[in-house]
Amino acid sequence: MTDPDEQLLVEAAQLDLSRFAELYDRHFERVFAFVIRRVRNRDAAEDVTANVFHHALAHLRSFESRGAPFGAWLIRIAANAIVDRARRAGREVADSDALPDTGALPADDLERAEESAQLFRLVDALPDDQRAVIVDRFVEDRSIRETAERLGRSEGAIKQLQHRALETLRRRLRAPAEDGDA
Repeated sequence: MTDPDEQLLVEAAQLDLSRFAELYDRHFERVFAFVIRRVRNRDAAEDVTANVFHHALAHLRSFESRGAPFGAWLIRIAANAIVDRARRAGREVADSDALPDTGALPADDLERAEESAQLFRLVDALPDDQRAVIVDRFVEDRSIRETAERLGRSEGAIKQLQHRALETLRRRLRAPAEDGDA
């Protein structure tokens, strides 16, 4: 989406808050990817992401782009929410060096969040059984044995599903780069 298009969408949502859903749909995956990389817990990431969008909706009318994209504003809200969550929990953020300064956001953070969002979209597009294995193994951090028990499959079947899913993801991740080389 081009910046002028996004600006028009933001302005429409500022006038009619029901239009915020379009902004949410466009930015959810990027914000969630940014958050989960830092909190490393799916439930906590979902809570923080929900709080980010709640905060953004509540303060949408006061948003001014000042040359920065709307997505950068959301990432800044997310970074602040992660820090606030860590303070409330009374402990340090596990990867505090990776948190951006809440002023300017490095392009690397936005790029990594976009890459993670793309990976989430690709995982969501996997067949149900492959997606379940990938989520269990790499999001929920379950062992092969735990995944097999939970899904009612043999360990060999889980290994095979994981292998197929990872090969599919590798192929799909390479596809855009190969298209650009042609």
